[in-house]
Amino acid sequence: MSRVATAAPPPDDADLSRRLEQLGLRGVLDRIDEFRDQEECLLRLLDVEEEDRSQRGLQRRLRNAKLGRFRPMADFDWNWPDALDADHLKDILRLDFIEDAANVVLIGSNGIGKTMIAKNLAYQAILKGYTACFITASELLNDLASQETGSALTRRLKKYARWKLLVIDEIGYLAGSNRHGDLLFQLINLRYGEKPIIVTANKKFEEWGSIFPSSTCVSTMVDRIIHKCEIVNIDGDSYRKKEAEEREQKRQAKRRTTKKPPRRKKGE
Repeated sequence: MSRVATAAPPPDDADLSRRLEQLGLRGVLDRIDEFRDQEECLLRLLDVEEEDRSQRGLQRRLRNAKLGRFRPMADFDWNWPDALDADHLKDILRLDFIEDAANVVLIGSNGIGKTMIAKNLAYQAILKGYTACFITASELLNDLASQETGSALTRRLKKYARWKLLVIDEIGYLAGSNRHGDLLFQLINLRYGEKPIIVTANKKFEEWGSIFPSSTCVSTMVDRIIHKCEIVNIDGDSYRKKEAEEREQKRQAKRRTTKKPPRRKKGE
């Protein structure tokens, strides 16, 4: 039985107008009646321009995020940590926390995969169209502390507050100060309730007083962070150390198999 060819439905005028408006093609929009006979061509041109802008926007967001190199979550060994709520983490990877303006805190020892997870969360957010910034706590706080005037500090704080998602890596690995604690509190306060933060730390919240020992706002800062927060505790040995030991074992095994036999002396 042969099929009867049907013509494609005409484009919706409201949708066409919206696309032209979003692309800034106001001249074409104002004279849309002149393109009624070339609507198929016009729609194809819009498809090409939207795709090109989308790709350029993606590359720009990736470049500005400064994620560096990282392994995808497909390489994460879910069986390695001694303790990890895998279902909770997989739920967080759906990124619902971003629109909820809820924070994510990854707590665990060195080399357990906190930074890898944080970078993957930022990367997936970027693919979904969000802006993101990845920065270590020491780099962030030293940058803020280096601002010489109040107005310069305000501008820099606003810079870190404008990203939809901000990842602060390695809180707990720095020798904080009263000044650093106050600056971090100001930034968290700016984003509070509006834009989420991902934090990786090797110390639990009750130990943050040792990071910023002279700061009076640590308890308030922690309260702001955990008000709406997904907390992921990861316990276990360093995965990086495990990989380093495995690489060394492979090198030793290779040396043993390729080791040349001793040269025989004359007359033997």
